[in-house]
Amino acid sequence: MGHGAQGSTAAVENGNGKMPLFTPMELGPFKLNHRVIMAPLTRCRSTGYVPQEIAAVYYGQRASPGGLVIAEATGISESAQGFPNAPGIWSKEQVEAWKPVVKAVHDKGAIFFCQIWHVGRVSHTAYHNGAAPPSSTAQRVINGQVTLPDGETAADFSTPRAIDTSEVAQYVEYFRTAARNAIEAGFDGVEIHGAHGYLIEQFLKDSVNDRTDKYGGSLSNRSRFMEEVVEAVVKEVGAERVGMRISPFTTIWDASDSDPSALGLHIANTLNKYNLLYLHVIEPRFTFAGADDFGLLETENSLWPIRRAYEGTFIAAGGFTRESGNDAIASGRVDAIVYGRYFISNPDLPKRFELGAPLNKYNRETFYNYPKENPSFGYTDYPTLDETTETK
Repeated sequence: MGHGAQGSTAAVENGNGKMPLFTPMELGPFKLNHRVIMAPLTRCRSTGYVPQEIAAVYYGQRASPGGLVIAEATGISESAQGFPNAPGIWSKEQVEAWKPVVKAVHDKGAIFFCQIWHVGRVSHTAYHNGAAPPSSTAQRVINGQVTLPDGETAADFSTPRAIDTSEVAQYVEYFRTAARNAIEAGFDGVEIHGAHGYLIEQFLKDSVNDRTDKYGGSLSNRSRFMEEVVEAVVKEVGAERVGMRISPFTTIWDASDSDPSALGLHIANTLNKYNLLYLHVIEPRFTFAGADDFGLLETENSLWPIRRAYEGTFIAAGGFTRESGNDAIASGRVDAIVYGRYFISNPDLPKRFELGAPLNKYNRETFYNYPKENPSFGYTDYPTLDETTETK
């Protein structure tokens, strides 16, 4: 499905009075009723890296008929962790725990993808039984701090160890197995997390990747790990069940690139041959300064060159509103919009957008912590539009 067809469909239907965000869309084997996609959002509420029953409530609340929900970043192995109470999908227990969560989303008629990740050096020895976190490099993350497994203590990031050339295949295998486990848990597909300074991006970006082997140096070498992961996952579960998320323009956890436009173009051209379900790119709008201090930053960078290079479905996230999302689809710049913070505080976000209804305000302080005394706080307790109306 080329992006030209998507752009023209949105424009034609918009001409008939249909809001671009609410024009139906074919996404490989899936039919979307709307283009308001729920972003993968790390909520840190999976005790012992195992999804809890309340996750079924949370995701079920945010699912809608013909909507696409992308689950939070989910660890591919014990070595993948760097956030307290983030879920995993490497064990049988985790696979079984995901099943009722997936059912809750499917019962609402939505499509559910699992984002699979490895944090790499964005971690601490406390997550690795005292060992150094694995990465593309032995350079430590300087800016920001890591929250330790107790969910309360902050510490400096640990110095990582560079994965040996002979070990890389094992990390590819972790991604492959995690994808297989996600399908076993009932997910419709997986999104490979190649963004935001985590392991895949630690290979991609030249500020981090200082390797001298076949995984370092040139763009093609730095992209090799990503490509091996994509190839393994596609072979395992099928290209129509695989998406990829990248953030070439974004600097998070000290991961930046000297030529992000060239990097983005290279990734798009590389991924074209795999016919993935979609490419998910972070709009070059914001910068990152520390663990909880986001700030929008105007930039001259644009997604257009990557959009034009990529031959498949193209979705984007990064500070979009209802209005800017409609504009981006109508212009053909993207096929669908991924929303994060608004989905946290508005379980019925698509309905609110369609009606032009006011949005609940989000509480950033509850985004990444786990209030054990009241697990629903800031998680499943945001009201729907109907509930808000009833209380008035």
